[in-house]
Amino acid sequence: MTSPRVTPGSPAASGDPAPARLTVGIVSAGRVGSALGAALERAGHVVFGVAAISDASVRRAQSRLPDSRILPVEEVAASSELLILAVPDAELAGLVRGLASSGTVRPGTIVAHTSGANGIGVLAPLSEAGALPLAVHPAMTFTGHDEDMSRLANACFGITAADEIGYAIAQSLVIEMGGEPVQVAEEHRALYHAALAHGSNHLVTLVLDALEALRIALAGPGLLGQQTIDDQPGGLPERLLAPLASAALDNALRRGQSALTGPVARGDTAAVAAHLKALAAAAPEVAAGYRDLSRRTAERAQAPAELRELLEENR
Repeated sequence: MTSPRVTPGSPAASGDPAPARLTVGIVSAGRVGSALGAALERAGHVVFGVAAISDASVRRAQSRLPDSRILPVEEVAASSELLILAVPDAELAGLVRGLASSGTVRPGTIVAHTSGANGIGVLAPLSEAGALPLAVHPAMTFTGHDEDMSRLANACFGITAADEIGYAIAQSLVIEMGGEPVQVAEEHRALYHAALAHGSNHLVTLVLDALEALRIALAGPGLLGQQTIDDQPGGLPERLLAPLASAALDNALRRGQSALTGPVARGDTAAVAAHLKALAAAAPEVAAGYRDLSRRTAERAQAPAELRELLEENR
C-alpha cells in the first residue's frame, strides 16, 4: 500500500516507495478498535500504542494487542502513520477538534474513524491540518469476545474518502483485514447507517420482544406438569424461536419479498386480531411493536383493506 505522506523527508516526497508496514495508533481500545488493531497486526502493520481509559479497555488492549503500549491520546496521535479513531459517534467530533487544536497529528497522517453515521466531514479540522481523512466502518456488531475476529474477516466495510488516493488506501486496509470494501457517498452516510441500525439493532429488539411473549405463553401448568421458564438466554423460548427466525432471515436475504409469509401476508384478519388481543393482555409494549410492524408488513404484502383498518384502530 502506498503511503500518502508528502511532507519534506517523507518517502512519498522523495519519490521512494513507502513501506508496506504502517505504524498504527488506536483511540480507543474498545470492542471495535481492539478488533481492528488485531486484524491490522495480522496483516503486518505495527500497532505501537492505544489509548485506553476504562478497566475493560485496558484489559482488552492487553489481551488483543499485548505488544502495544497504553499511552495518552496525544502520544498515540503524534507517532501514528495510521491513526484509528474508534470512539462512540457522540464523542468523535470533540476528539477531532481536540486533536486539531493540540497540533499533535502530523501532516500526511492517515486518520480513519469507524463511525457509521459520519463521513469524512467530521474530520475536517484534521484534514485542514494536512491529514488524509477516511471513514472506515465495519458493518458488524461487536461483543468484545473471540467471535469478533472471525466475524470481522467476513464483514463489509462502508468506506468514504476525499479522493481516489484515499479510496485506494481505505480499500487496501479493508482487504488486508479480510473484509469487503463498499463505497458510501458522503451525503448518504446517515441513510447507510440508518439502514444498518434498522436491520440489526431493531432485529434484536424484535427477537427479544418475541422471546418475552414466548416466556409468558410457555409458562404454567400443562399435561406434563408445571413448566417453569426462566429468563436466561439459551432456554426453551430461544430454542423454539431460533430455527424459525434463522430461516426467515435467510429467506429474506436470499429471496426478497417472496420470503414474506404468515397471517398478515395471507390477509388473515381474524388471526391478527387474536394476536393483538392476546399480546395486549400479556405484554402491551410488545403488542404495540407487533401492530406497527404488522402495518408495514401489510403495506408490503398489499393486504386487504379489512386487515389494514384493523391495524389502524387504536393507533
